Amino acid sequence: MKLIETRVVVHFPGFEPLDGAAHRARYERSAKQSAAVWGYSVAIGAPAAGSDPLSFEVTTGGDTAPAATGSLGWQTKSRIHMVDHDVLVSRLRSGNTLSQIIAGFRSCTQIMLDGGMRGYFRHAWRFGLFFLFPFLLTALAIALTAQIAILPYSLGLAPWHMLWSGPLALCFFIFAFLPFSERFHTLHLFADWKMAVALGRMDRANFNDWLEDRAAAVRKALTDEADEYVISSHSMGSSVAAHVIGILLEREPEIFKGKRVVFATLGSAILQCALLSSATLLRARVGLIARCPEISWLDVQCLTDSINFYKVPVVAVAGHADAPAAKMILIRVKQMLTRERYRRIRKDQLRVHRQYVLGPDLKAPFDFTLMTSGPMPASVFANSEQDKLPG
Repeated sequence: MKLIETRVVVHFPGFEPLDGAAHRARYERSAKQSAAVWGYSVAIGAPAAGSDPLSFEVTTGGDTAPAATGSLGWQTKSRIHMVDHDVLVSRLRSGNTLSQIIAGFRSCTQIMLDGGMRGYFRHAWRFGLFFLFPFLLTALAIALTAQIAILPYSLGLAPWHMLWSGPLALCFFIFAFLPFSERFHTLHLFADWKMAVALGRMDRANFNDWLEDRAAAVRKALTDEADEYVISSHSMGSSVAAHVIGILLEREPEIFKGKRVVFATLGSAILQCALLSSATLLRARVGLIARCPEISWLDVQCLTDSINFYKVPVVAVAGHADAPAAKMILIRVKQMLTRERYRRIRKDQLRVHRQYVLGPDLKAPFDFTLMTSGPMPASVFANSEQDKLPG
């Protein structure tokens, strides 16, 4: 097996309020953790001046290569392009609290009417609960707020008592519920569902223009010569990636000819958008990616992550049962972390969901840094044998 010496990585992060520089900083922290665990060297370069999307070089190396290669030492240089969508996150999180709540419930209604919720519970009931949770929590808070406001009426008191019950209800919602709800990132999740509707319906011109712009930027990044091209995505970023790569394939069906390409979706939320009945364009682009002979699609899933479609064949469910299926890679977060760290994070589902792109405490069958910057082809992660990894 030939080691990878040069690699181009195009990474689409998840729905987080982080720009390219913040994602690069996270990558650097995770890479150093991975290097310490596996025993290799890593150097993270500074962002390339004026790069859009932000790009940087990662150099990894070691004295001992995997036995299967017959090599002694190795060095791999990877150029990583962070195609973040922080500009969209900021736009969706803009406005006052009331407007964000109203827009969030509007997106909830749209998803229900588009058959999204029905699809979630049909294919991944835990994801269905993830969808409902922020809306049910907020609806309960609104009901309690209303009960406090009309408490004088319920107690048979004179109407003027609402002069104190109304402000009390408002104080409960603003100073008690909203801070409590931030523990669950409720308003951020509302914005996430607004983006899901936008990527499914494709009815927002500013979103569509942004996707076109990112497609042009990614097209330019893919012109660099490399042994391997990895297009990785996490969570909501997988829907963004499917649109962007789909746009490129629509325009240039032969764009990847002669290239080794791996499309790695980590904790993918493609079906979060693709299960909407209106998401015909997204489903079509999923089919284009699946049928592209140069692309190997790896779909990394985790049982303890409720925010992904565990063991769901994304290509078939998106309407392409006749197309090559994505290779499912099933990982376990508890294998990647110490018992103490896993115990601390296991009840925080958003934190568990981020572990796909974070550094490990222990050697495990999956490592994001090694997939994107290590010496072995990314496709080796389709096989969980650890002896194919360095160290």
